[in-house]
Amino acid sequence: MTITDTETQVTPEADDAVVTEAVNSTEAQSDSNDTGAAAGESAGAKNSTRRPRSISLSLRGLISSAAIVVLVAAVAALGWLYAGARHQLDADATHTANDAHAEKIALDYAVSAATMDFKDLQAWHVKLVAGTTPELTKKLSDAGTQMEQVLVPLQWSSSAKPLIAKVRSSKDGIYVVDSFVSVQTKTVQAPDALQSTATYSTTIDSNNNWLITDVGGIGSAMGPK
Repeated sequence: MTITDTETQVTPEADDAVVTEAVNSTEAQSDSNDTGAAAGESAGAKNSTRRPRSISLSLRGLISSAAIVVLVAAVAALGWLYAGARHQLDADATHTANDAHAEKIALDYAVSAATMDFKDLQAWHVKLVAGTTPELTKKLSDAGTQMEQVLVPLQWSSSAKPLIAKVRSSKDGIYVVDSFVSVQTKTVQAPDALQSTATYSTTIDSNNNWLITDVGGIGSAMGPK
C-alpha cells in the first residue's frame, strides 16, 4: 500500500487576501477609535462652551407686578378708610340718638313738674319724683311739701306745654339738659290764665338706666304770682 503526503499550498492570491483583511480590520478599528475620540472631543467642547443659566424679567412683567401691588395697597387703604368712616358714622348716630333720648326725658319731666292742681297735689307729687334716683326722690319730696304751703292758699292751677330741650353738656354718659315749657297759670289772685315760660336744668345718668339725678328750676314753674 502506498501513502501519499498531501501538502497545502498557499497561492500568492490567498496571501494577498489575508493581508488585505488584516489591513481593513486595522483601519476599521482605527476609524472607530478616531470616531470615538472625535465624539469625546465634541462632547467636551460642548460642555466647555455651556454658559450658566440666567433669569430675565421683561419690563412689561415688572410693570404688571408693580400695578398689582399698587392695586392691592389701594384696596386695603380704601377698606381701612371705609371702616373708619363707618365707625365714625355709627358713633355720630349713637351720639345723636343719646342726645335726643336725654332731651325727651328732660322735656317730659319738665311738663309733668310744671303741671299741677292745688285740688290734687298728691298726683303732682308722684309726677315730680317719677324717673328720679332714690336720693333725688327724697329731695324733691321735701321740696314739694314746702311748695304746698304756697300752692294751696293761692289755689294754684297750671298746665304746661313743651317748647324745646337742648343738651348743654355730656360727659361719661352724664347729660345736662336745659328744658323750656310754656305754662298757663290760674290763681285766686289771677283767675284769668297767665302765660309764662318755665326753665328746668335736668341731669340724667345714662349709666344708671337714664334716671334723673338732679333737677333745677322747679320754682320757676310757679311763674308770676
